[in-house]
Amino acid sequence: MVGIGDKPETCRAATASGAIRMQPDTLARIVAGDGHKGDVLAVARLAAIGAAKQTAALIPLCHPVRLTSVDVQWTIDDERSVIEVLVRVEAVDRTGPEMEAMTAASTGLLTIYDMCKAMDRGMVLSSVMLVSKSGGKSGAWSRDESSPGEQGEVAAGGA
Repeated sequence: MVGIGDKPETCRAATASGAIRMQPDTLARIVAGDGHKGDVLAVARLAAIGAAKQTAALIPLCHPVRLTSVDVQWTIDDERSVIEVLVRVEAVDRTGPEMEAMTAASTGLLTIYDMCKAMDRGMVLSSVMLVSKSGGKSGAWSRDESSPGEQGEVAAGGA
């Protein structure tokens, strides 16, 4: 692991996004609350929050980060038959919560897949990416048009 002992503890934040595309009927059932396993988005929100809290156990060499907030927002795009996730994670620590935000976004989307795979095994997860980060020595960073990634695929709100 990279040494962070000399770094000051500061307020840090990171926002990540991602999407899952599915059949229109699957999306309609999720929105209607007609999933066989319960409220899909509520369970996926809990899974995302839990994953953020467990990131250091999942990602080798990732420091445990003292999280102070995890916010998970879902956006339904009926036209494209897509559910988008936007996760904002805040922490007070010596390193930032970028990995926690991206782990949370990924896990939330994977949970949707798991809860709906009996209806639609063809769902596609995409565009999990860091949208922005703030705090720490390197300061603020935000995804822009020159950043790699699938621009336009996910509505990436700022942090």
